[in-house]
Amino acid sequence: MSAARAAIVTGASSGIGLAIAKVLGEEGYALTVAARRAEKLEAAAQGLIADGYEVHSLAANVSDEDEIKRVVEAHRERYGRLDVLVNNAGVGVGAPVAEIETKRLDMQLGINLRSIVLFYRESMTMLRAAAAEHKNVLVINTSSISGKHGEAWLSVYSAAKHGVVGWTEAMNKELGKEGIKSTALCPAFVDTPMTDFVKGQVPAEEMIRPEDIAESVRFLLRVSPACVVPEMMFVRPGEAL
Repeated sequence: MSAARAAIVTGASSGIGLAIAKVLGEEGYALTVAARRAEKLEAAAQGLIADGYEVHSLAANVSDEDEIKRVVEAHRERYGRLDVLVNNAGVGVGAPVAEIETKRLDMQLGINLRSIVLFYRESMTMLRAAAAEHKNVLVINTSSISGKHGEAWLSVYSAAKHGVVGWTEAMNKELGKEGIKSTALCPAFVDTPMTDFVKGQVPAEEMIRPEDIAESVRFLLRVSPACVVPEMMFVRPGEAL
């Protein structure tokens, strides 16, 4: 099946990823959506399909290199092109430094940073082909405000998300002239299941909305090939930077 424009979105079963998938669908992109939990992802995909969007869903654990290859290959076989890649899958596990568990350390680095590197590598042929066509390929990498300022207790998460910002900067220097643009999204607390741990201190209704982040992607889709937005920060009113 060929499409005029196509996108991959990881971590798409809820929160920011699902909100971005909806925006991409509204903008006419055929979608491959991926997430770890099959039932939750399928429910999200059916909602997107009900809204009239072209969607293929794949349950995948992006900490596994072979799973990443499977997602990209399935997308290639179905759509034949890739214009937008959204590396949104993420996980955060807090712990004081003396109590960091190696398994959880490796999981956070694998999902939050290593998977992004591998998705770029596996997608380069399609990304370069689309860039040669229209010079306006977009790769979205979900970082965090913790990727700009280190956070106690969330130290491993902060380190991985700092890595996402650095990787995004490097990719713009390496690929920008080809027409492949990378943007790191750096939000503070967003009202998603991932922030349930802090909702006793910050009420959900006072958090940034997933749709706020997704609307920034709509803006990025409209930016001309002459403009790159390397990163975007999202904070609550009055929040210190």
